[in-house]
Amino acid sequence: MAEITDPENTIIMTLKTGEVVIQLLPDVAPKHVERMKTLARAGAYDNVVFHRVIDGFMAQTGDVENGNAEKNFNLRRAGTGGSEHPDLPAEFSKLPHARGSIGAARSQNPNSANSQFFINFTDNNFLNGQYTVYGQVISGMDHVDKITRGEPAPNPDRMISVKVAADV
Repeated sequence: MAEITDPENTIIMTLKTGEVVIQLLPDVAPKHVERMKTLARAGAYDNVVFHRVIDGFMAQTGDVENGNAEKNFNLRRAGTGGSEHPDLPAEFSKLPHARGSIGAARSQNPNSANSQFFINFTDNNFLNGQYTVYGQVISGMDHVDKITRGEPAPNPDRMISVKVAADV
């Protein structure tokens, strides 16, 4: 596992194959970072499926309204919901959508990000300046690479748990 230098701004995501460590970027996208920490601390991301996983592109998850495998799971609707919190304004930056970067998923409206996010499998420069980047995988990208592909996959993988490192 990577050395965690800022536990308050580090996420530990447990997948079926192991842990993924994500360094959040509060200086770049403070509202998105705060939302991820709020939802992680509430346990909202636990057991949420990866509802859209495209080989050579990205793995999307975070629909806490429809994607929780234990509570209110609705695979047909996964990807259409958010959280009880209001949508976030875009926090675009010059950071590229590089392999392992965390981007805020949204609708056509740039200010519609809420709880969903994606992890880039590869450099996706065509997304630069159009989607908020607010984190970077610093360890465990090999586990992300093993997430089952599909839109949605017949038996999708899920985030077993998502925690702020300062709380572990």
